[in-house]
Amino acid sequence: MLTNIMYVTLYVTDQERALGFYTEQLGLEKRVDHPGPDGRFLTVGVPGSPLEIILWPHAAAAGMPAELQPGPTPGPVFLESDDLRADFKVLRERGVTFDQPEPEDYGYGVRIEALDPDGNRISLRQRAAWQSSGQR
Repeated sequence: MLTNIMYVTLYVTDQERALGFYTEQLGLEKRVDHPGPDGRFLTVGVPGSPLEIILWPHAAAAGMPAELQPGPTPGPVFLESDDLRADFKVLRERGVTFDQPEPEDYGYGVRIEALDPDGNRISLRQRAAWQSSGQR
């Protein structure tokens, strides 16, 4: 049977620039950086989490996001925070771009969308208290 999600792929036009964003600005860690026969295989991940994000090189427009529109449109990757409002302040100081000026409350907690240098939306979420307690 299937046991785990190994990778999520994000298409980027410049792997080095993307690596800097995901490690230096978002605070993820570099996991794999291998120059293979099909090109550079580069992954990052949240410290302590087994899931890795592949930063896959691809020309602009290939699998790229639509024009930025603020609001509830999620990105392909969701990163969870214990205190999203505090993390938002740190990330904003690091130069991360967001789709809204501040995180917003919604039915499942707190949310905001960050944008990587290629325009990929990275959904940042904090679970509502009722979700953390196991209620539905």
